[in-house]
Amino acid sequence: MIEIPSKVEGKHFDLYKLEQALKPIGYSIGGNWDYDHGSFDYKIDDKTGYQFLRVPFKAIDGQLDDPSCTVEIGRPFLLSHKYQRGLDDHAYTGNFSSSFDQFSEPVDKDASFPEEFIDIGNALVEELESILLRD
Repeated sequence: MIEIPSKVEGKHFDLYKLEQALKPIGYSIGGNWDYDHGSFDYKIDDKTGYQFLRVPFKAIDGQLDDPSCTVEIGRPFLLSHKYQRGLDDHAYTGNFSSSFDQFSEPVDKDASFPEEFIDIGNALVEELESILLRD
């Protein structure tokens, strides 16, 4: 994980408006969100695992499933996940859970981040700042 300090850190946004601004430029809501926190992810590459720019946020007014929720942006960071090929050898195969645990666990969920994508991550943060901090 590589943190990228940004001018958007600590800024407050309406979650709906934030989503409307970020989805058209390639961001999606990350999979590991809860009612009080989440993240927007931008996939940089997926040839050898997955490399993302992750922009975390936390609810400061309401819950994330509330259309009028206000969030505070955290520090963006670069993240790399490397997955094993095929099905997970250690997936639980009980009656009900096998339909949910069939996919591979990360080989290294905090994998080192490829050097060639760091500049791309920095440029993405600059773009994020220019879009979100327009006056």
